[in-house]
Amino acid sequence: MSADGGAAWLDAIRWDAAGLTPVIAQEAASGKVLMFAWMNREALARTVATGEAVYWSRSRGRLWRKGEESGHVQKVLDIRIDCDSDAVLLSIEQVGGIACHTGRHSCFFRRYAGGGWENAEPALKDPEDIYRKSPGEK
Repeated sequence: MSADGGAAWLDAIRWDAAGLTPVIAQEAASGKVLMFAWMNREALARTVATGEAVYWSRSRGRLWRKGEESGHVQKVLDIRIDCDSDAVLLSIEQVGGIACHTGRHSCFFRRYAGGGWENAEPALKDPEDIYRKSPGEK
């Protein structure tokens, strides 16, 4: 992927008032939607430049490279925008097979059934084993 073309390609996106756009990460091989996140201009530009998904973390208030802590990076194979230019779709290869911080393949693991939400997919790995803290860190 190349970020050539100056800022015109970034200007084509309809960023919201906070300078963000919604992003869906879809697994290329299966077509399964793995997660939803946000990007700002810098996150999208870095994603294009590196070929790995970089998002804007609203909770952290900073750029976040998917897999920076877990090692479960997303290799970006294709980037598309919708017809209104206000949403981004990433076609990705999910390294390690885990996209969700809960240790599941997809963040969309809960389904509505019988008046409530139930887990429809098991955790593939315990999050404690994925996100180990440094000694002395709480």
